[in-house]
Amino acid sequence: MENQEFDIAFTHATLLTGDPAQRELRDATLAVAKGQIAWLGPDLPEHARCKRIIDARGKVITPGFVNVHTHSILTMVRGVAADLGFAPSYTPGIPKGTQVSPEQARVLARLGALEALMFGSTLIGDNFVYADLTTEAMADLGMRLTPSWRIHDVDFTKVADGRWEYSTRIGAQLLQAGLDLADRWKDHPLVNVQLAAHAVDTCSDAFLREIAHASRERGLRVNTHLGQSRLEVERVRERTGKTSTEVLNDVGLLNERLLGGHCIYVTDSDIALMAGAGAHAVHIPKCNATSGRLAPTPKIKRAGINLALATDTQHGDMVELMRWALMTARVQEGAVNSDWQPQHAFHMATLGGANAVGMADRIGSLETGKDADLVMFDFGRPHLTPRTNALGTLVHTGQGRDVEMVMVNGSILVEGGRPTRVDMDEICAEAEQVCEALWRDAH
Repeated sequence: MENQEFDIAFTHATLLTGDPAQRELRDATLAVAKGQIAWLGPDLPEHARCKRIIDARGKVITPGFVNVHTHSILTMVRGVAADLGFAPSYTPGIPKGTQVSPEQARVLARLGALEALMFGSTLIGDNFVYADLTTEAMADLGMRLTPSWRIHDVDFTKVADGRWEYSTRIGAQLLQAGLDLADRWKDHPLVNVQLAAHAVDTCSDAFLREIAHASRERGLRVNTHLGQSRLEVERVRERTGKTSTEVLNDVGLLNERLLGGHCIYVTDSDIALMAGAGAHAVHIPKCNATSGRLAPTPKIKRAGINLALATDTQHGDMVELMRWALMTARVQEGAVNSDWQPQHAFHMATLGGANAVGMADRIGSLETGKDADLVMFDFGRPHLTPRTNALGTLVHTGQGRDVEMVMVNGSILVEGGRPTRVDMDEICAEAEQVCEALWRDAH
């Protein structure tokens, strides 16, 4: 270790590592070299050289949050959609993805991605329209992405009016766009493209089989909405006589590459199918609860299914989401028990998400040799004092606004609570203008 060189070191920090072998380190040092965590210990090694040393007394450092299911463009319905009781794409009278222009999509995607980044998400799994343009816009922020086009063969211009018409032309165009996106970004160190099969009700069985074939051929993960609404359940049952999970199993999509978002309306047999297939459940607790529904996460967890956490559309605060995940599970359990403690919600937000996107060997915990994706919180604030149990305090009273620094792959993207690569005020102003125009047109 003599004469070891580091790019940056954080000293005297409290580290919530996410590593089951050593969950918390106090008064510790974390050092970064060449984009990776190169040192964890009480002090820097003797004779080590470091370009920058940050005294992190009073700070808590965590792994970056892995936010696996978002739609950044849907920041346009913030403050409204949450009180309508249903997903924006199905709801009349509010702006739709089909009404957004390419430039509007770019502006809104930057807003949503920046919000998530500033709240500590070092990776977002974003999918919606114009993914070719939005991926470029979000990649400029420097964060990790697992993006996709919103892939479906239903005609979404008619769905909000209750008309479900499937088009081979729409499906072929969107699947090809998804594959082209994967080709475009296949060598990028921070972008890993997925295929976002929107949902079983918006994709015909034949089209789902095409997506499954493409997923196998390319080794691409598939992000979908699974059991997100009663309407989905009814439409799929009417069309196929099965549950959405059963359809996914039949078409070849229910496997270790599948990320099923929401999982509200899943039966005991659905849960058993998911567990046997190694599929991942993506918990979106705030969006679910705000619409008056709870996903059966205690049953899902007991089945041994990997649970990841995601914000979806309402906001990008994964810290608050951990709290929602913990509380909604305890409501269903009717008690506080050893199965649902802060470390379980924290795992969902970090290593569980990393596992879902196939990157647990690189991100999701603070361990030497892993990529340096980390978040530093300022715990010198009244609501985060005392630090008797830093993890419990973070989950129960922390906020994304407490994030002081965000690092991805060794690069500092947020410092002092402000982004380092983009003009936050400009992004907010542009997005405000775009939203005013979209809502004016919607009305």
